[in-house]
Amino acid sequence: MPVDVPARGVRLEPERGGSLQVLRARWQSASLAAGWRFPSDWALPEVDSVCAALLRDVPPDIAIAGLARARAVAGAGLAETLLDLAALHAVITSPGDAGDLMSPDVDALPSRLLRVAALAWADVAMDKLASTEVIDPLTGLPTAAYLRTRLRELYGRPGHQVAEDHTLLVVSVDLSGVSGWPRLTAMILIAEALRAVFDGGESIASLGPSTAAAVVPRDGRIAGKAVLLRRELHERLSVDDQLEQVGAPKIKLIRLPATHRSACDLLQRLART
Repeated sequence: MPVDVPARGVRLEPERGGSLQVLRARWQSASLAAGWRFPSDWALPEVDSVCAALLRDVPPDIAIAGLARARAVAGAGLAETLLDLAALHAVITSPGDAGDLMSPDVDALPSRLLRVAALAWADVAMDKLASTEVIDPLTGLPTAAYLRTRLRELYGRPGHQVAEDHTLLVVSVDLSGVSGWPRLTAMILIAEALRAVFDGGESIASLGPSTAAAVVPRDGRIAGKAVLLRRELHERLSVDDQLEQVGAPKIKLIRLPATHRSACDLLQRLART
């Protein structure tokens, strides 16, 4: 989602006769004094681009957008990014010596400058969010949120009858009789078995502390896959003496409902059981 930045934009007037190094030094000092958390991360090539634009007396919109994107990539939050920009604004509007105290104020930023920076930062933040697969840290499987997204894609296909072409295979285990490491180990082994059996691109996810599921095609191989999964689960769970009290995992094939909303409700119910 690129930011549409026009050729003309906000103008800031740097100190007459200033140099890029001086402007950058004053900006950095003001930003660090305002609370920039990691001094070693402040200096970026995009900082010089902003300074150069200001010293050439050209609209800095494109350079500011580039810096905001770079800050987002580096992991700086939006509030910190805007406060850094406010430090620059304070330096530009309050010429003086490098050691002078500044009072950066985000509310004092020109509205267009604020908008350009915020949109550019959000572009990267949203891209990072969209490309990040939410993973359950215990099993390494995607979470129910990921499965809901995959189901939305299936339900969104024109003329596609999800319930006719796919089914939900659910694996659950009774962990009420065990505690500590055996509970964690059991789910890790179940996840391994699921990945071993469904290695053809099927969507697998962890639904809860004792439940996992896979959306699999109804292609005539479901019964064979279920038998293979039961064998893989038995082999893995029977090798550890600490798992003797873990009940045999249950495998169910559940028909997917007609709508995505109903499918999400189904996943939520399964996660609670």
